[in-house]
Amino acid sequence: MNEDHASAAADIAEVEQANTAFYEALERGDHEALADRWLPGEDLTVSCVHPGWPVLTGRGDVLRSYALIMANTEYIQFFLTDVNVAMTGDTALVTCTENILSGGPAEEGNALGPLVGQLVVATNVFRRTPEGWKLWSHHGSPVLAEGGEEDDEEPSS
Repeated sequence: MNEDHASAAADIAEVEQANTAFYEALERGDHEALADRWLPGEDLTVSCVHPGWPVLTGRGDVLRSYALIMANTEYIQFFLTDVNVAMTGDTALVTCTENILSGGPAEEGNALGPLVGQLVVATNVFRRTPEGWKLWSHHGSPVLAEGGEEDDEEPSS
């Protein structure tokens, strides 16, 4: 039983590392490293949902979306919280909260545009391959800010 636990712990550590490597490649703007994080040869089955975007299906469309994001984002940093890994066989499901700090193109005289913070909950699905754990699907959904709801409620009689 101890051997099974050790094996499961090693798998979880590998999945956590693969998840971290995905976000690090995005932070560096390293499209080649990011592409390497995605499942190869799955031109039709990989999928991605960026917050506010339609579902992208196919490795080509998914990787083009990241190229577009990288081209239009001067700075991005992810602070991952609430990371949870669940596994079954050769598939791993990672849920986490992306605490994102990003900056767009510089304004006049500035090295960087204004920084914007955003919270996104994400689900990343990985598959085990001979080359390690690779992303099969990413789904990010914005966390809506709380507050202001009281103002919208009608007074009770």
